[in-house]
Amino acid sequence: MYALSAAITATNTKTTHLIVMPLHLSIRFIGDIETRNQTIISEFILLGISEDQKLQPLIFSLFLIMYLITILGNLLIVLAVISDSNLHNSMYFFLSNLSFTDICLSTTTIPKMLVNIQTQKHSITYIGCINQIFIFIAFSGFENFLLAAMAYDRYAAICHPLRYTVIMNSYFCGLLILLSSFMSMVNALIHSLMVLHLSFCTKLEIPQFFCELAQVLKTACSSALINNILIYFMGCILVGIPVSGIIFSYTRIISSVLRMSSAGGKYKAFSTCGSHLSVVSLFYGTSLGVYFSSPFTNSPKKAAVASVMYTVVPQMMNPFIYSLRNKDIKVSLKKLFGRIH
Repeated sequence: MYALSAAITATNTKTTHLIVMPLHLSIRFIGDIETRNQTIISEFILLGISEDQKLQPLIFSLFLIMYLITILGNLLIVLAVISDSNLHNSMYFFLSNLSFTDICLSTTTIPKMLVNIQTQKHSITYIGCINQIFIFIAFSGFENFLLAAMAYDRYAAICHPLRYTVIMNSYFCGLLILLSSFMSMVNALIHSLMVLHLSFCTKLEIPQFFCELAQVLKTACSSALINNILIYFMGCILVGIPVSGIIFSYTRIISSVLRMSSAGGKYKAFSTCGSHLSVVSLFYGTSLGVYFSSPFTNSPKKAAVASVMYTVVPQMMNPFIYSLRNKDIKVSLKKLFGRIH
């Protein structure tokens, strides 16, 4: 059987010509067109925190201030660690990497949001969205591993003080950073490549100020079941292992500190861990709070506002936590400002 693939055309001699095509080829041809229409998209629409035009100047100013504070605060931490030889040890090596990661995380999301508010365009290209997903997942995972490495560093310093420099040598610290970055990038690459296999239709609005993976999957026409399974599977492994390491480290630290007879020794040990515990609580507290509250949040706007708590606030607060609670950082920052003046 043959299917008609073109209209009948008349000629001067009143002769008609018929162009026919096998039915299975016609169906395949039409299917290819429909597939291309679904997958070839140019951009996503980022709805942001609020669509109220009166609130846009306030949102712009607020996020600009938070971004500048984040960049300046974390940059000062990095410069202080680099410039002061007294801070050239494993603890501050991890801290400088944490500050660098916070800078990259904030730069991945906030500048694009500020540009969209300023231009009132509220869009991001398809490739730009995929890149944003990759970078955000990569640096979020890297921060997750860094917090675990910092917890182990505190465990080695308090529980094995005589062997601390041997355990946390430069080779081992560098290996931890390389391994953490590799695993984070592989995880981000897997999720990004899986998004490329999805088909997207007409409704490409994302109720967020950045391309959050979970929200992007909701706009897909094709099944995102495998993508969601990967999110939970990789999350359980790549979050579960570092969190278990942090819990193990602090269980041993608390047990060791409670056995100390000196009150001064206990205070010094807890003050050493205070900054890191605050950062860990802020990072995981905000992330898990948003994660567990999302099923009960019907409003996409409330979810977008809640996401600020784990994408913006921890990165802004980390420099303050370390600079206010750490004497070495305070001294180093005074020296740094003294050189500038």
